[in-house]
Amino acid sequence: MKILPQTAYTIVNLACLILLMFSLEAQAASGLSAFKSGAVIKDFGRIAAVDNQLPIPENMTFKVVFDLGQAAEEGKINRQIDTLARFINMHVANGVKLENIELAMVVHGKAAMDMTGDFYQKLNKGTLNANQALIAELTKHQVKFYVCGQTAAYYGIGAEDLLPGVNMALSALTAHAILAQQGYSLNPF
Repeated sequence: MKILPQTAYTIVNLACLILLMFSLEAQAASGLSAFKSGAVIKDFGRIAAVDNQLPIPENMTFKVVFDLGQAAEEGKINRQIDTLARFINMHVANGVKLENIELAMVVHGKAAMDMTGDFYQKLNKGTLNANQALIAELTKHQVKFYVCGQTAAYYGIGAEDLLPGVNMALSALTAHAILAQQGYSLNPF
């Protein structure tokens, strides 16, 4: 067996690394390209077609509450808020009537900042809240947003600081309890 000089090993390893990187990049690009705009909320909530093997019952009604405690990076859209747009787009694209989808989001912790306008801007040295347009679009489709009042008190957020369509609850705990009694299931993601 002939042993290659160290330089040859380095070249072979580098070539393998480059091939691996191109392979991973191609997979990532094809994965992202599978996602398209939805029919209801066109600018947010991109979805992919799926060979669904868990049929959605005819006339299915969804009442789902989401919990949000993580703020987005400054100036970025909060992916968890975008999930609400994906939920709507995905289910309407698969035969669920829009009027059969009721969504709510309970917001607490630093994520409460993503529910504000001018307050967000002051906190982030003039940066606009990238979530404003998304929240406005979601509220047009009857999505309810509730900010934990205890969180708001901690951060000095008043009801007047909240974006249109966002409401103050006594607490996140209270909002979840009330929504559960109203028939909302808690989304675990």
